[in-house]
Amino acid sequence: MAAKRRRKEKKPMVFSALNYKILAAGVLLVIIGFTIMRLENEVYGFISLYIAPVIIMGGYITVVFAILKRPDEGEKTDTAPQKS
Repeated sequence: MAAKRRRKEKKPMVFSALNYKILAAGVLLVIIGFTIMRLENEVYGFISLYIAPVIIMGGYITVVFAILKRPDEGEKTDTAPQKS
């Protein structure tokens, strides 16, 4: 039973803290874009037609960047101390 506990080591996290922050910023941009589009409530309004889609696309691009970004060498993905 103790051997199983020793073998099961903690795996490092896939994303770093920076990835999660960038991901949250991207999701926030998407939410803001859709909210702005809804608040104007016009089909052919300037904000609904030009500004909000740019903000939404920026949010989607930010989310994709956060998913694809690899952590730097100095940046740790797991903050727990590792035992040797």
